[in-house]
Amino acid sequence: MRFHTRKWVKPEDLNPNGTLFGGKLLAWIDEELALYTIIQLENTRIVTKYMSEINFRSSARQGDIIEIGIDVIKFGITSLTLKCEARNMMTRETIITIDHTTMVNLDADGKPKAHGKSAIEYIKDRL
Repeated sequence: MRFHTRKWVKPEDLNPNGTLFGGKLLAWIDEELALYTIIQLENTRIVTKYMSEINFRSSARQGDIIEIGIDVIKFGITSLTLKCEARNMMTRETIITIDHTTMVNLDADGKPKAHGKSAIEYIKDRL
């Protein structure tokens, strides 16, 4: 799994228990999955269609650095299916896993659009 993004857990990210609020982590993950998909499919019109079971495995505290990792599972005709893990960068302890998230490529009218991609592309290979 490739870890793309790091987030620093700040006081405003905490729940009343003093640990990272799950909704904040899910927002970070959804944003990272969208950015990854935009870059892969070369289209800014992307939506999250589906997220499988979300498994919270451990917590994070203020000052922790969280890494978000992504793997591509499948290229569909109009979609990209991804696997995601967030972990504590220092301890490597897994905080959350999401086995399947489907991101859909849209046209200007907001309808699913074929993207024509079948494999991961790296920016360095496009230049």
